[in-house]
Amino acid sequence: MTARHILALSGGVGGAKLADGLQQACNDGRLTVVVNTGDDFTHLGLNISPDVDTALYTLGGVANPETGWGRRDETWTFMDTLARLGGETWFRLGDGDLATHVERTRRLAAGEALSAITADFARRLGIQADVVPMSDQPLRTRVHSDEGIFDFQDYFVRHQCRPVTRSIEFAQGDDVRPSPAVLAALADDALDAIVICPSNPYLSIAPILAVPGLRDALREAGVPIVAVSPLVGGAAVKGPTAKIMAELGVPVTADEITRQYDDLLAGFVLDERDAALRERIAVPVHVTDTLMRSADDRVRVARETVDFAKHLKARA
Repeated sequence: MTARHILALSGGVGGAKLADGLQQACNDGRLTVVVNTGDDFTHLGLNISPDVDTALYTLGGVANPETGWGRRDETWTFMDTLARLGGETWFRLGDGDLATHVERTRRLAAGEALSAITADFARRLGIQADVVPMSDQPLRTRVHSDEGIFDFQDYFVRHQCRPVTRSIEFAQGDDVRPSPAVLAALADDALDAIVICPSNPYLSIAPILAVPGLRDALREAGVPIVAVSPLVGGAAVKGPTAKIMAELGVPVTADEITRQYDDLLAGFVLDERDAALRERIAVPVHVTDTLMRSADDRVRVARETVDFAKHLKARA
């Protein structure tokens, strides 16, 4: 695989795994990972960016291998003490992870942009890729359910995705725009392809596409856009993708994912367990084993995805 510059859209664990594979497979090329910030929230007075941190920890080689999120070899003295004091413990912050949030909060309060802070954290973790928040301004995912309207982390962590989803809202102010680093990457003459990682299309990728102007900028980049299916045999590898699809009344099938991305796609990477759906997909399809159980799997899926993109023409 030879690619000068790849841009990837990513949410949490699944997206970070493929981004890690892309980082390893890009060799001397450049990788930009645009990360969802619709999950961001303020907790215990701290600015938390869960998907950004998952990308940083995964690409930096310090992620918890058992959960895919948080830091490896984490300790929990802070949470244990907080519990004894009667504090909120439904969203667990490890001691090492806590340092990330404290420093981010301090620098945001001093007027620094989230993208600049993230870039500095990535440098300090030795990450080769450019890790870029989708926007420096708040855009927040809210889940409308049969039990009320929940901010994303309340729905996802506090209520463990139990409420039935009726619709999803992306609340944002008039000033929301793509991070300057995202637009700069999309304007790069060396950009070869855009990869939509196997993150939740409704909760992780849709917020990125909801940033005003970003969907058009992706389309106008003039390179193939390829999505990797987040479904394997009609089920999500991790997270509530299949549950949400069913509750929103759409078929829980990989070909439905291509309709979610509509006019963006030039190609689609389909898991081999769903190969029978190939003829129902309007764009060119590459069939492979998309499960990323190991580091080698991450690199394999990344190489196949980029090689596939190289043979596609960008849609007008």
